[in-house]
Amino acid sequence: MPSVQAKPPDKVAKLADMLSAMGSEPRLRIMQLLLSAHPDGLVVTEIQDELDIPNSTLSHHLEKLKGEDLVRVQRESTFLRYTANTDALQELLQFLYAECCTRNKAVKREQIVRLCK
Repeated sequence: MPSVQAKPPDKVAKLADMLSAMGSEPRLRIMQLLLSAHPDGLVVTEIQDELDIPNSTLSHHLEKLKGEDLVRVQRESTFLRYTANTDALQELLQFLYAECCTRNKAVKREQIVRLCK
């Protein structure tokens, strides 16, 4: 039975790509770090120092996250500052929340709110 809040197939594909982009341990760690530094974000050297990821590998991961609009980048002189795109994450979480917590109540809303506090 289709959900009342069903998303168009292209929207679901975009959300799947976003989840896939975060589906590697280094990229999930990058997202976690950028969220902890929100709203200011971090420059590449700060991310590299914190996560101990080689520069070329870090660039690849950041480009993948940027390509899926999960992070934003801004040039500051010779540095690149990355921030988490919280709007994109909110959209992704709302999609998951709508299915698990409203339609079939697989997870109780109160449990999620309690976990987020």
